[in-house]
Amino acid sequence: MSEKLNVEAIFGENVFTLKTMRERLPKKVFAEVKKVMDCGGELSLAAADVVAKAMKDWAVEKGATHYTHWFQPLTGITAEKHDAFVTSPNEDGTMLMEFSGKELIKGEPDASSFPSGGLRATFEARGYTAWDITSPAFIKEAGTGPILCIPTAFCSYKGEALDKKTPLLRSMEAISQQALRIVRLFGNTGATKVIASVGPEQEYFLIDAKKALKREDILFSGRTLFGAPAPKGQELEDHYFGVIRERIGAFMKDLNKEMWKLGVPAKTQHNEVAPAQHELAPIYESANIAVDHNQLVMETMKRIAGQHGLRCLLHEKPFAGVNGSGKHDNWSITTDNGVNLLDPGTSPNENIQFLLVLACIMKAVDTHADLLRQSASNVGNDHRLGANEAPPAIISMFLGEQLEDVVKQLVETGVANTCKEGGILETGVSTLPDFQKDATDRNRTSPFAFTGNKFEFRMVGSEDSIASPNTTLNAIVAEAFCEAADILENAKDFDMAVHDLIKEYMSKYQRIIFNGNGYSEEWVAEAEKRGLPNIKSMVEAVETLTTPKAVALFEKFGIFTKPELESREEVLYETYAKTINIEALTMIDMASKQIIPAVMRYSNELANTVIAVKEAGADASVQEGLLRDVSTYLKAAKDALVNLSAVEKQASAMEDGKEQAFFYKDTVKDAMDALRMPVDALEMIVDKEAWPMPTYADLIFEV
Repeated sequence: MSEKLNVEAIFGENVFTLKTMRERLPKKVFAEVKKVMDCGGELSLAAADVVAKAMKDWAVEKGATHYTHWFQPLTGITAEKHDAFVTSPNEDGTMLMEFSGKELIKGEPDASSFPSGGLRATFEARGYTAWDITSPAFIKEAGTGPILCIPTAFCSYKGEALDKKTPLLRSMEAISQQALRIVRLFGNTGATKVIASVGPEQEYFLIDAKKALKREDILFSGRTLFGAPAPKGQELEDHYFGVIRERIGAFMKDLNKEMWKLGVPAKTQHNEVAPAQHELAPIYESANIAVDHNQLVMETMKRIAGQHGLRCLLHEKPFAGVNGSGKHDNWSITTDNGVNLLDPGTSPNENIQFLLVLACIMKAVDTHADLLRQSASNVGNDHRLGANEAPPAIISMFLGEQLEDVVKQLVETGVANTCKEGGILETGVSTLPDFQKDATDRNRTSPFAFTGNKFEFRMVGSEDSIASPNTTLNAIVAEAFCEAADILENAKDFDMAVHDLIKEYMSKYQRIIFNGNGYSEEWVAEAEKRGLPNIKSMVEAVETLTTPKAVALFEKFGIFTKPELESREEVLYETYAKTINIEALTMIDMASKQIIPAVMRYSNELANTVIAVKEAGADASVQEGLLRDVSTYLKAAKDALVNLSAVEKQASAMEDGKEQAFFYKDTVKDAMDALRMPVDALEMIVDKEAWPMPTYADLIFEV
């Protein structure tokens, strides 16, 4: 009989929530904490000591012996250093469990051992972690035992951001300040801040762990570098939303339980398009907490998968020939008194505040399309974007028929007198209800789609942190709000000024709107005519971070300094080169030590078979033909291996980060593709028993 879960009872049980703080802290201290959380400022050391003791007592009651400052360095994953609550033994040999406010507020990890892009030299080791009071502490249950995790920012001795969280928090303050200026113009005096909210959908693959261990490429790079397609892929579209298999369902059940205990509002689970591919989607949260929770989701997926004899693959393209994985970043902005600035209402053509917000977002996305594209760039996503399974590399906005018609009216006449309605959906079945349908369809090919009361940024990679995309979104929209507010706050006739500004922005930036098929070649040509950037790879996108336009944007709102942007540029080039280098070396190792020797043994068996058949006086033409094919592909594989080894050595010797990254993209990747082609062809003709590793059929259909 399956375990019965009381979700309401376990939800957040491993989180030091506001409810827990209210119960455990003196009223005065709780009020001080809440004020800092809501309004900013600094917690007094006396209050921090009280919070630290309450937090420690709560954690110890749950079995914790250690705490960690949990942070998100530029590696893209999380980092933690565990410290015990123990103190120096007393004279009588006893010891107390203690945790001070100073230890809560500040930590000191080694800053030289993380990517810094030159902000920290090897001899400059000091770095600081600073408690993020807006993201609750939590207990992580793992093999080390329960650990108290305190979400923190990570910065250098000189104050430069060395992490993903610090710029995100800066961007959230920026968009809040600028959006408040907009809502004040429309008479909302009750709001004290505007919150960027995010709901990230997480796609992932699950395969058998024992089979994964037999593949070096999965172990070292998280994806298959060789592999011929299975006889069946996703052609029948029978996996999408299909019945969840028992083994996968057991994993999902345990995953949900862990997520709920950690306060992650996991909502939706289902099979995705590709075989062995699945998705988890949460309910919306503030961007900062959503980023933290998504990191926890990815980390927990891997841990729970291991407990079920599975391996979770978060790479954007673990298998060629079937859909890769993304992470749709659903973004909205809402005042703290409940007004969603992206809610068009029943009559969007008459909702002036919404139309101004929409016009500003059009301006932001068009002006900074290159930055938005960069924010969704990583090595794995290069395999996915524009591959008829994800949005194209060209940034555009989908508004739907209703809003596109409103924009068209405003641009052409300056007035939107009508608004398209959704109408009634009639099923034609007497026992099924007719119901009001939405005013517009959805577009899965759009990278930035309006979906009712939010924008869905569909380009983000499944393995990537959502911190960078949301930092960029917040920043570019904050800039547009700021420029609009500068104009409108000084207008003598506000109604006329806001009307003129909406028309001006929509007219000037309407080229960013595209409701058609983003996968089509026609759109590529049309986008070029419109002057929209088409940045096809991660390395081509990196330099957008340090253009004068980008530096001005980020420095204006204190989100990044120019050195911080330059550091990220350097880190990204290094990350790309190192990732492709690992993949190339893995291919070389697999081909030279596993695949080519196995094929040589098989060709030897074939040669012996040819001789034996001929000696028996029978026709050996079939065996001879197969031997010729195997030998031809084997020779091609060996030649490609030699070439890949040569260009890899050439790339490794390069010292300039940008030059090296582009060489890996333009030369090493081509050499890798050249090696894969004959190897995959060999897999199709070599006896399965002779093939040295599990095939796609073994990996994605036998779970």
